[in-house]
Amino acid sequence: MIAPTYRDERSGRTYPLTDPRRWRGDDGAPLSVGASPGLAPVDVDTARRSLWRYRAAFPVPLAPVTLGEGCTPLLDGEWEGVPVSFKPEWFNPTGSFKDRGTSLMISFLAHHGATEVVEDSSGNGGASVAAYCAAAGIRARILVPEHTSPAKVLQARGYGAEVEEIPGDREATAAEALRRADAGAFYAGHNWHPFFLQGVKTLAYEIWEDLGFRAPDNVVTVAGAGSTVLGCALGFGELLAAGRIDRLPRLLVAQPANCAPLYAAFRAGSTEEVPVDTAPTIAEGTAIRHPVRLPEVLRAIRESGGDLVAIPEPAIGDAVRGLARKGLYAEPTSAGAAAAVTAFARRGLIEPGQRTVVVLTGSGLKANAAMAGIIG
Repeated sequence: MIAPTYRDERSGRTYPLTDPRRWRGDDGAPLSVGASPGLAPVDVDTARRSLWRYRAAFPVPLAPVTLGEGCTPLLDGEWEGVPVSFKPEWFNPTGSFKDRGTSLMISFLAHHGATEVVEDSSGNGGASVAAYCAAAGIRARILVPEHTSPAKVLQARGYGAEVEEIPGDREATAAEALRRADAGAFYAGHNWHPFFLQGVKTLAYEIWEDLGFRAPDNVVTVAGAGSTVLGCALGFGELLAAGRIDRLPRLLVAQPANCAPLYAAFRAGSTEEVPVDTAPTIAEGTAIRHPVRLPEVLRAIRESGGDLVAIPEPAIGDAVRGLARKGLYAEPTSAGAAAAVTAFARRGLIEPGQRTVVVLTGSGLKANAAMAGIIG
């Protein structure tokens, strides 16, 4: 068996996994970890009530830093007359899907002796890293944009992290974190670290198991940096290569119209960023103007036969209210996925009789101010 490596998908260059401080290529490109052979149903460790039930699909053996993440429910329902299954990821320990990636990333860094890490986040990622660092006994320094939801900042501080508010927007926060990483800090940036995606790919494995070891026709999600898109592409891609499914699900992706660089590039037929105007959005978790893995996200959507849609602010608010009326208290960031179901169904991309999974990435409890403005 070939030993797993970090891989730069753009240049083809590889790097050994033995350098725990490695999180990007020498030319600044993001890295991935080579695909695993995939799983058979018998390989799922059903005695574990966490995503570590899929540990046979992870690239290297690790002692789990776990808080019981994964195993979120799949709830059959409908959205504006379209049959769907909701995947509410707020059942993860810190209230968002980020715990999937963080569990793997912090397990990897702990394995290599990290005692302190730095992370940049608009909220959910920072809270997640703070929690798992607390579980691992690692000191966490979390950098957040100055206008981050107070509930998310409070949560990270509650776990014992040192939270530093950085003047400016999400990109300014990322730039400061990268500066500190270049100075030698262990970087736990969820948008960059290759092992984060290894955890998010369990979303695909879990949906596969939820559906009786079958793939859905469509997965609808939101994207800022695009980690749910890439995690699903990675997991379902491994299952397809292993012959466990016979096709990839179509990846149908929403961005807020006020900040939609992936949508703009996709519509332009580009593989790179195109100029795009941005404005503030209530979907703060997807307000990323320069996604570091934009070419990879676009390729994953295209290879699945998927599509992107830009959701206006009023429609995001309507989706928040509509989900709440179903008992699903989704933050504005994740509610965009429900709004996207309507848009894609109108285009004929979601058809009668298909199995469609809608990933709801985070809880409305994480965004009290925004929720108050929407719900009143």
